[in-house]
Amino acid sequence: MKLINIGFGNMVSASRLITIVSPESAPIKRIIQDARDNGVLIDATYGRRTRAVIVMDSGHVVLSSIQPETVANRFIQTDEVQEDEEDEDE
Repeated sequence: MKLINIGFGNMVSASRLITIVSPESAPIKRIIQDARDNGVLIDATYGRRTRAVIVMDSGHVVLSSIQPETVANRFIQTDEVQEDEEDEDE
């Protein structure tokens, strides 16, 4: 299981991640509010401004204070490391 750092030492499972989006649009704000109402919102911002919204396959919504591009780059780097490890095993 590969984990992605979403800031302040918090991690999410790379295999459970569906999307990483910016919180600026009205539909994303509704998703955040619905998750809060349903008890599936995880706020990992430590009181800072939300810059990335991560939707998980379990229905959980995770708020992060780092840019979506940064989270995506960490996700890509995780995939590259995993592929390199698989190549070494062969």
